[in-house]
Amino acid sequence: MNLEGKIINFLGDSITEGVGVSEDLSNRYDNIVKRKCKLKEVYNYGISGTRMAHQSVPSDNPANDLCFCCRVYKLNPNADITIVFGGTNDYGHGEAPFGNIDDKTPKTFCGAVDYMMNTLPKLYPNMKFVFMTPARRNDDERPSQDPIKKSDALPLKNYSEIIKEKGQEYGIPVLDLYENLGINPNDEQERESYAPDGLHFNSEGHKKIADCLIKFLNDLD
Repeated sequence: MNLEGKIINFLGDSITEGVGVSEDLSNRYDNIVKRKCKLKEVYNYGISGTRMAHQSVPSDNPANDLCFCCRVYKLNPNADITIVFGGTNDYGHGEAPFGNIDDKTPKTFCGAVDYMMNTLPKLYPNMKFVFMTPARRNDDERPSQDPIKKSDALPLKNYSEIIKEKGQEYGIPVLDLYENLGINPNDEQERESYAPDGLHFNSEGHKKIADCLIKFLNDLD
């Protein structure tokens, strides 16, 4: 895909908002993509703490409850592409269940992914869509230990797999950052180099996200 002159929406959480590179947002991955690909413009819809799924119990911070499913209605309709990058907070906290692959309700993680992939093309029929799976994070090989999580909580890889499966179902390209980013914060050296807090990426981490995304987009038709 030729990206020069394109407009891209980026819908996400704290990583997309730029936590970790807040001292210089020019190092945030969407801005790197803009420079390297000569985009016309990027619109950043990253909000820290937000999850894909709707939560039935309000969080202590109301901003955390601005779920992706609600925010799909507020994207720039003139964009050529929307990138959706989330799921790590659905894994990490919040009381929405994981659910199952057949869910259609935004009140489970599985249902929320289905809802967005079904709804976005209807809202913006002339736009292309790409989802990115959650990237690796510290201690991600077991279910989140947050006490509010439901009993069906799973390791982060399962959240990634649902996004990939739903992408195949709806014909929406999915960039698997869990497997392909090449950063595993469970490794002490990689954590120090790219994600010092085990979750949020520094400038070097954002460069790797941007390069991975650029290659993926360039390979699309």
